[in-house]
Amino acid sequence: MTIAQDSGSIVMEIVHETPEEQTASRARSEQFDRNLNWFSAHAEELGSRFRGKCICIAGQEVFAADTASAVLAAAKAAHPDDQGRFVHYIPREKVARIYAN
Repeated sequence: MTIAQDSGSIVMEIVHETPEEQTASRARSEQFDRNLNWFSAHAEELGSRFRGKCICIAGQEVFAADTASAVLAAAKAAHPDDQGRFVHYIPREKVARIYAN
């Protein structure tokens, strides 16, 4: 869906994916879910091991570096076909955090 605002009017456009795009989208989602599940299963260990680092989970494997771009490059090099990777920063100090909208 695309939303554009021009001259005070709003235009919404529904974009239909081709079957190939739907298949690719489903594959990315499945890869992301596998990586997220792996992260969840190892979160406590990762939190204590990689404080102050950016981590990337790709291919159900952790990569760590000082910057997001460096860790993403390492993960892409090791798992170029994994489109479900994600980057997460682990704060240096373990403190209570409050997240609110």
